[in-house]
Amino acid sequence: MKKSDPLRQHLINLLTKAEAHVDLESSIKDFPAKLRGAKPKGSPHTPWQLLEHIRIAQWDILEFSKAAKHKSPKWPDEYWPKTEAPPDDKAWDKSVKQIQADLKAMSDLVSDPEEDLFAEIPHGDGQTLLREALLVADHNAYHLGQLVLLRRILESK
Repeated sequence: MKKSDPLRQHLINLLTKAEAHVDLESSIKDFPAKLRGAKPKGSPHTPWQLLEHIRIAQWDILEFSKAAKHKSPKWPDEYWPKTEAPPDDKAWDKSVKQIQADLKAMSDLVSDPEEDLFAEIPHGDGQTLLREALLVADHNAYHLGQLVLLRRILESK
C-alpha cells in the first residue's frame, strides 16, 4: 500500500486500532476463563457466544469478499455457537487467533492497491470491498462493546 492512500489507511486503522472504540486486543486481554460462559440476568448472550459470533460473521464477510464460491452460514442459527460456554480454554484461544488472522486478511485485502475499493463484488448484489470492510469494522465494534460491558457486569458481581 502506498503511503499516499489515506482511505486505505483509515480503513485499516478502523479495522485494527482502538480509535473511536475498543479494539479486539484490549477487549479480550486477560478475560477471566470463569466468566467466558457466564450470562448475567437479562443478557441474551455470554462472552463466548459474542466472541464466536464475531469470528463467524467476520470470516463470512471476508470469504464473501474474496470468493464467488463461498457459501454463507444459515442466518441466524449458524452465526452463533450452540453452547453458552467454550468447551475449554483452547477453544477460546482458537477463536481469538482466527479472529486475528481473518482481521489481518481483511486488512491485507484492503491495503492491496490492485483491489478496487469501489468496484462492485462480481458475485454480490451491489456490495463493494469498501462496504464489506466497513461492515466488519462496524459489526466488530458493536459486539466488542457488548463484550466489554458483559465483562464489567460479570466482574462486579
